Amino acid sequence: MATGKINVSVENIFPLIKKFLYSDHEIFLRELISNATDATLKLKHLTSIGEAKVEYGNPMIEVKVDKENKRIHILDQGIGMTGEEVKKYINEVAFSGAEEFLDKYKDAGKDAGIIGHFGLGFYSAFMVADKVEILTKSYKDEPAVQWTCDGSPEFDLTETEKDSHGTEIILHIAEDSTAFLEDAKIRELLGKYNKFMPIPIKFGTRTETLPKPEGAKEDDPAPTQEVDDIINNPNPAWTKKPTDLKDEDYGAFYRELYPMQFEEPLFNIHLNVDYPFNLTGILYFPKLTNDLNIQKDRIQLYQNQVFVTDNVEGIVPEFLTMLRGVIDSPDIPLNVSRSYLQADGAVKKISSYITKKVADKLNSLFKNNREDFEQKWNDIKVVIEYGMLSEEKFFEKAEKFALYPTVDGTYFTYEELEKKIKDTQTDKDDKMVILYASDKEAQHSYIGAAKEKGYEVLLLDSPIVPHLIQKLETSKEKITFARVDADHIDNLIKKEDTAISKMSDEEKDRLKEDLEKVIGEQSGFTVQLEAMDSGAQPFIITEPEFMRRMKDMQQTGGGGMFGMGNMPDMFNLVVNTNHELVNEILNTKTAKKRERLINQSLDLARLSKGLLKGEELTKFINRSYEMIK
Repeated sequence: MATGKINVSVENIFPLIKKFLYSDHEIFLRELISNATDATLKLKHLTSIGEAKVEYGNPMIEVKVDKENKRIHILDQGIGMTGEEVKKYINEVAFSGAEEFLDKYKDAGKDAGIIGHFGLGFYSAFMVADKVEILTKSYKDEPAVQWTCDGSPEFDLTETEKDSHGTEIILHIAEDSTAFLEDAKIRELLGKYNKFMPIPIKFGTRTETLPKPEGAKEDDPAPTQEVDDIINNPNPAWTKKPTDLKDEDYGAFYRELYPMQFEEPLFNIHLNVDYPFNLTGILYFPKLTNDLNIQKDRIQLYQNQVFVTDNVEGIVPEFLTMLRGVIDSPDIPLNVSRSYLQADGAVKKISSYITKKVADKLNSLFKNNREDFEQKWNDIKVVIEYGMLSEEKFFEKAEKFALYPTVDGTYFTYEELEKKIKDTQTDKDDKMVILYASDKEAQHSYIGAAKEKGYEVLLLDSPIVPHLIQKLETSKEKITFARVDADHIDNLIKKEDTAISKMSDEEKDRLKEDLEKVIGEQSGFTVQLEAMDSGAQPFIITEPEFMRRMKDMQQTGGGGMFGMGNMPDMFNLVVNTNHELVNEILNTKTAKKRERLINQSLDLARLSKGLLKGEELTKFINRSYEMIK
């Protein structure tokens, strides 16, 4: 019928396609099945409006591997093509599209960060095949045609015989791509990219066990039959209306998405919007730990039920990349780099919508069943706190449902917390001091000292707390956060009536000199003499709030902005000048006894802070036994 040359100016376009897209070799199957799906859905539309005078029926797409002849066949029962359409869509459109794509991206190499290659379509076949054939018959009453191309710009187009409408693509697999002739490999790719395509995809057959006929004996084998092995679910949960789904449907779909995940998700959020953009999907909140290095990239991005990527950075707000699930949108541009994607207007709207939807869902869960929400708080707080830190709109909405747990297991919203502590925990400068602990066990004595004063102590133990409290302090007026071990409790919330020291200035100077002589300059402790209640402990080790917070922030990213490098631990040794033991240290006549009292008191304070370890702990234990004797 015809031979000719594909009209492309890049003579070596085939090697370029192969080389440039090498890292994405496997997408040929996704692209060809996407084309087959489009052809089938177009026929469905044309038959529904009466334009196509053929039976639509129950079409499927079939993939066959012929290992012996090194071929892969992809067959559909769709719209098909006439000879003229093959010339137009294959020789002109497909290859001009290929040329344009390569021209734009070949210099960028593999690092261009292009997230999807939809639109590569047909010519991606040449990444794995050194010869491609198309057998196709249009739904129109025209002869079937065969197109053949051997990976050069030359092609053959002839009339042929074909019984029914649709298209068969035959790939003659190249020597460097024979791995794709393994059934297991094709099954893996179909599972990865085509698991939820809207048209059934057949790959071989499987044996199905039938019920035993009536009257069959117990030890009679059950009858079996060979049935088509349909490897996809054409109607996944996210394509249905939320009103048509029950909790068990969402649970079943989660297991379908993550068959190796044995823990049930805490709850889900169904996304469904058709204006001003089109987006469907289901997001799941899994149980999360305090570890910020948990596996992200578990949300799958689809375009019209075709898998694109599980790296949704730029589409989903970063704090939600810890969630799981599916997002499907035809409005997300795919032949682009990530930097372009993040600046795209439609994508920004999608990202904002997802943030709003998640915030609304969390708020309704909190309002409808607060007790259940509180029980789940520890499993979801990392996402919420990260969101409050990174997304201003989410921060505003989270005011209603973000919780602040206390060391006693009570939960407050910020508004409730403020009402509870404002009168008791406001200092002499009219600042409300919010006390918190990060470790109930390690900070036990400090928590006890605060509770004795009638103060509430929050338990804030996620890794981003230092960043979050910084954000809260700058966004709210007249508040400050202080960890309970940052100073003696009377210094954390300074009231007007400070205790008077029983020591004169001269005695304080002498005491400080004695302490520093024994403790030594290299100890890392800054001695701080304080007049406190005589019942307070004699020696207390504290960590200055600002320096410790900067160090914590540095460890979770962000501290580097202060240019402090790797910051050392800094501790204050607060000595209570009104305690009788401290008075005894001052008035002890022998240097040896004074040294022993100071070392013993310091080690007790270090023990309380969890700082006494190794050789020093052994020495302390031996010294204590000696004192008992």
